[in-house]
Amino acid sequence: MTLPARPTRLRLGAALLLAALAAPALAKLPPPSEEAKAKAAEAAAKTAWSGKVDAYLLCKSMDHVAAVYRAQQAKAGKALPPVVATPPCVDPGPFVYTPAPPASAAAPGAAPALAKK
Repeated sequence: MTLPARPTRLRLGAALLLAALAAPALAKLPPPSEEAKAKAAEAAAKTAWSGKVDAYLLCKSMDHVAAVYRAQQAKAGKALPPVVATPPCVDPGPFVYTPAPPASAAAPGAAPALAKK
């Protein structure tokens, strides 16, 4: 079964209509507010801390697995491979976020210099 051929003008018109409807979707969004920027910075800090906690828990579990393996090998009377020196597991502690000062408070000396001119 073959489909009937559609006129080229109809296809072109449909393409132009879709392009016109999609134009608002491509509009530039307004810049985020200071509150949104602060929330994004806090979310980024919490994500980084969460990654450190995950690495710490993985380190602890690897140490535990290695200790159990060595204990089982020693109990079975098998020769133990030498211990590989690894850095100690570092606990990141609880999540603490201290927001950065606002940009306007970061440069208080700039305003008087402009007033003198």
